[in-house]
Parts: sequence; C-alpha cells; structure tokens
Amino acid sequence: AAAQLVKLANQFTSEIMIEKDGESVNAKSIMGILMLAAVCGSEISVSVEGDDAEEAMAAIEQMVKDGFGED
Repeated sequence: AAAQLVKLANQFTSEIMIEKDGESVNAKSIMGILMLAAVCGSEISVSVEGDDAEEAMAAIEQMVKDGFGED
C-alpha cells in the first residue's frame, strides 16, 4: 500500500503530506511513509497544496476507498 500511495502521489506536482499521531511526512517519500508505521485501521490525515491539489486529493481518496487495490 505504501508503494502504491507514493507512486500515485508522484503523479502530481502538489505537495502531499500524510500525518499520523502528530508526525507529518511527504507522501512522495517511501521511507517517510514507512516510518509512519501506519497499519490497517490507523487514523491518518492527508493535506495537499498546489496547482493540482483537488485532483490529487480526489485520487488519494479513491485509492483509500478502494482499499489500495488489495483484498
């Protein structure tokens, strides 16, 4: 799931940040995402800023709703 999120985030020019338990990381960094240690059921928040922010947020929301394409 982390690799899929990073791949998706890198399709956009906007800055995409993921936060868990007060720690924020760049969603375009696989190491940052892995360091969050978010597991299924973790509560995270996503912030997006930039020219394509609306499209980026919509794509991330859809990926989460789809369970990151996993069963």
